This record gives sequence, C-alpha cells and structure tokens, in this order.
Amino acid sequence: MCGRFILTQPGEVIAEVFGLDDVPRVAPRYNIAPTQPIAIVRRAADRTRRELAHARWGLVPSWARDPSIGSRMINARAETVADKPSFRAAFRRRRCLVPADGWYEWTKGDAGARQPWLIRDPDGRLLAFAGLWETWHGPEGEELETATILTVPAVPALRRLHHRMPLVLAPDRWPAWLETDEREREQLTALLEPDPGLPFEAFPVSRRVNNPRNEGPENIRPLADDAPP
Repeated sequence: MCGRFILTQPGEVIAEVFGLDDVPRVAPRYNIAPTQPIAIVRRAADRTRRELAHARWGLVPSWARDPSIGSRMINARAETVADKPSFRAAFRRRRCLVPADGWYEWTKGDAGARQPWLIRDPDGRLLAFAGLWETWHGPEGEELETATILTVPAVPALRRLHHRMPLVLAPDRWPAWLETDEREREQLTALLEPDPGLPFEAFPVSRRVNNPRNEGPENIRPLADDAPP
C-alpha cells in the first residue's frame, strides 16, 4: 500500500520534470499522511498543458453523501480500479500523477515496535505515482477536490517490506496516463503493470515518522548501522 510519502523537491525541479508552464509554490514535506493536501499533476481544463493542483488525499466519489468516506479511499488497487464503483469514473476520465521523492513502509522492530523504511530512487530522482482525482459537491454548494494513489503488487526487491507498493509510472507512460479523453479500457489497463526496470533503494529511518505530526529532514536520514532503530 502507500500510506505515507514525502515530497521535498523545490518547485523549480517539479516544474522541469513534469513539464509545467508555471513554477508551483510547494513546501518540503517529509511525512505526508492521509486526509492531508497532496500535490497532483493533471491536464489543465484547456487540455493544452499540465498543471499542478492540490487535492485532499483520500478520494471522495462524486455520488458520496459524506466526504468522510475519503479516509478509506487513499489507495486504489490497480487490479480492480476499472470496475470498483468508487473509482471507475475517475479512472476513465480523471487521472493524474502524484509527485513524490519516496514513500514509507513499516516492519516489526525490537519488541514489536514498528520500524519505518524509506523507499526511493537510488539517485534521488522524482517519482510519479499513478493517481486519480475527483470533485465532490456538497449540499451547501461546497466543492472538494480529492485524490487517491494506485497500488500494485510489490516488485521482488521490496516484498520483504510490504506485499504492495504505489504504481510508479516511468516518464514515457505519463502522456497516455494524463490524456483527458475517455480511452479504451485495454489502453488504460496496459499502463497498470509495474515497470520492472525502475530501480529502488530502501533503508530504515527514525521512528519519528510513526507520528504524522513529526516533520523535517531528520525523518529521512538513514539510521546508522551501529545505532539502535
């Protein structure tokens, strides 16, 4: 799954990597948690460019009566996203990329304590998670944009940490994923296979990460080999 991730790159780097016309104003975040705002890259309404927007993490379907349902919709399984009522409309028409430097997973540490691990590109490159976004309209006229991150079975090198992982899309898949026209199901599902050529590294980090209120670069420093977790 993907329940916590980081985005620390400056707006200039994000704009260059994702081909944005405008440099977004983003603060480095080292412990992004569900229901918090996340950055998403999508096609702008004029369909001529990409834009960075912010959406609450946890997709709220347009038909939902209560937006609190979003807290249970932070991830969408790639195997069922095309058919599940909560996600299928967004899967057809409202796909996005979620910029990230990496994500956290947990294993059992000493005395059963949860030990966080950071997973990222070995060279520190930006990642793009496959995502979906949706707009919910409330009974009083309020409007809420939300998003979810797709997950797939973990690649072999990461299965010791968790059996699933976010769907990381290589740059050559971004144009097709972001296309706003409704595409044939077969065209979309072909993009949902994890790319075995993408490299990852994983290392244990401070248990500060266990509390989503804890922010800062100390969250992502590798634990020393001779230090207790």
